[in-house]
Parts: sequence; structure tokens; C-alpha cells
Amino acid sequence: FQAEDGIRDRSPSRGLGDVYKRQDLSDTLEASGGIGLAAPQIGELVRVVIIKIPKGSSSYGELEALPLTVFINPIITPVGQEQKSHWEGCLSVPGLRGLVSRPQNIQLRYYDPEKKETSLKVEGFLSTVLQHECDHLDGTLYLDRLSDTKDLSFEEEFLEYNLN
Repeated sequence: FQAEDGIRDRSPSRGLGDVYKRQDLSDTLEASGGIGLAAPQIGELVRVVIIKIPKGSSSYGELEALPLTVFINPIITPVGQEQKSHWEGCLSVPGLRGLVSRPQNIQLRYYDPEKKETSLKVEGFLSTVLQHECDHLDGTLYLDRLSDTKDLSFEEEFLEYNLN
């Protein structure tokens, strides 16, 4: 939320609203089969991100489970210089995958649904997912982060040629 003077309102009550209570985000995430979703992707102009990662093998390696988690007004600060590239897809850009390099270690500050401020150090794949979803809050898509358009693929070809 941007106030008229350009200062963001980072109070937790502004980010939560009725979005999570109505379960629009979690219902949409579940229906899409994705692992993360930002409120602006469903037309809600609040700074809310949800992530749910199933445990198991994936094209990103072995994943640790993360139950449905709500991040309200998240702020990401990169820690260190380590970057890693992952093939990213997005519900907002169906049918495409792009190779995006992102910091692998971040500090995350956010509010939970009980309006408790939390700070976490996050690394690896979850760091990538959080950065991808938080980009949506600022109107940025993974396509904006491609270093070269040669690193963009149709999902069908991505799967066929195992570009991972």
C-alpha cells in the first residue's frame, strides 16, 4: 500500500484485509497446483504472499515440506553474494519457463496472520520461491529478471528436453 506521500504503510492490518480470511489465495494456489501465490495475482492489491511446498523429489531436487504459510508485508534483504539459477515458471505467465539467477541467502521480515512480526534467514530453493512471489508485490515478473532471452523456453520443450 502506497500512501499519497509515497511512504508504504507496512502495518500488518493493512496487508491482511479479508484476502486470507476468504481463502481466495489458498483456493487459487490449490487449484493451480503451484507452490506460491501473491495477492496481486488474483487482483487483490495488498502485500500478501502464500507458499506451500510439498515434501519430495522435484525438478529442483529433494524438497523439504513447508505447510501453507502466509507472509504479510514481506521485506527481503539479500545476505552475501552467492547466486544460483533456477528455471522458474509462473501462473501469471502460463506455458513458459525462464532461467533466473537470484541470491541464495536472504533475510526475510514479515507479519504472520496473527500480526506477529517475524524475521528469518532463508536459503536455497525457498529463498528463490520467496523472491519470485515477493516480486509480484512490486509488479515484477521473472521475465523481467532474465539476463538473456535465450534462457526462456516453452514449458512443453522444457519438459521434453529436460532443460533442468
